[in-house]
Amino acid sequence: QVELVESGGGLAQAGGSLRLSCAASGRTFPSYAMGWFRQAPGKEREFVTAIMWPSGSTYYADSVKGRFTISRDNAKNTVYLQMNSLNPEDTAVYYCAARQSPGMTSHPTNYDYWGQGTPVTVSS
Repeated sequence: QVELVESGGGLAQAGGSLRLSCAASGRTFPSYAMGWFRQAPGKEREFVTAIMWPSGSTYYADSVKGRFTISRDNAKNTVYLQMNSLNPEDTAVYYCAARQSPGMTSHPTNYDYWGQGTPVTVSS
């Protein structure tokens, strides 16, 4: 069992930055992939980014490429999402997820554990 707790969400202005954290506990690392997803009101949950273990390879949705950066600190069992150049379309609840099987996937059903989500609101 893996428990994930997100933090760092809040309100930002367009063009601003936020950093989200996801602390993992329980049967923790390594998870083969740690990902961030987001869900805006009335929309489906969508893939944002993922980081693989042990390679450290990263993957990004086209909509956030060049603006968002995922990283992980294995010593702290924590994954981070640095979000820069935010725009109102980034407004959503952001979820951290862990995948316990090898291989990269952007589909949320292929992730085994989820955090409770942290809201991000970007004002114009």
